[in-house]
Amino acid sequence: MKVNKIFSKNADFQRFQVLQSNRNKRYQYNEFLVEGVRCINAAILNNWHISSFLYTEETPLSNWATDLLKNVKTDVNYELSHDLMVELSKKEDTSELMAIVRMREDTLSQIHLSDNPILALFDRPSNKGNLGTMIRSCDALGITGLIITGHAVDLYDPDVISASMGSFFKIPVIRIADVALIENFIQNMKIDYPAFQTIGTTAHKERNLFDVDLTTPLLFMIGNETDGLCNRFKDVCDILTTIPMSMDSSATSLNVACAATVLFYEAVRQRMV
Repeated sequence: MKVNKIFSKNADFQRFQVLQSNRNKRYQYNEFLVEGVRCINAAILNNWHISSFLYTEETPLSNWATDLLKNVKTDVNYELSHDLMVELSKKEDTSELMAIVRMREDTLSQIHLSDNPILALFDRPSNKGNLGTMIRSCDALGITGLIITGHAVDLYDPDVISASMGSFFKIPVIRIADVALIENFIQNMKIDYPAFQTIGTTAHKERNLFDVDLTTPLLFMIGNETDGLCNRFKDVCDILTTIPMSMDSSATSLNVACAATVLFYEAVRQRMV
């Protein structure tokens, strides 16, 4: 395996930095930076293309890191100085291994539909932690795929990936900017699955979630943290539902990632009855 050694802030190192911090550059290079044992393992397990590993030999490598460097096929690896690894890492204890991973194409064909799928759509997510947490909940509760719409936080931001705790690499997450494509997808789903439902969420005391039949194929449509679902998505919803809150609660709504988890859990619970 080809190894390039980097001991100064050269062009390669500057590229690593912008992959971590610059959204536009990530898409220009079609790659993103990943660190953390769980996330790197998940990327490999789910067959994402690892372009490169970054590491230093100035500190001893674990058996885990040594095995990956030996056995995972990459395009080129980079040996950095210890100081450069420290500067690049976002962790308090500097990662011994980082990975540069190739992005995947945004296409709905990545979502492999079951006989009775549960899908989710997150309309214009604006918080990295919320998006990462929702991806993690999708994975934990068997959601088939997640669609992200509109002007949103960057799916490939390191904070999103970190918040997903590795689930990012398991769940198909598809960015679709064109609302018409989503409407066409919903129409096709209704043809392929006659009982298919689109279920939107709102805090404005619509139909109680626990009174909605969630045992059919469905798409949960979850709104932006501040503005909720856009009107165009509300118009394509078969049902608008609300998670019931405690009568004496001072909270008017749940955090969007928490709300999504409740929705997913209720759908799974109903299917187990």
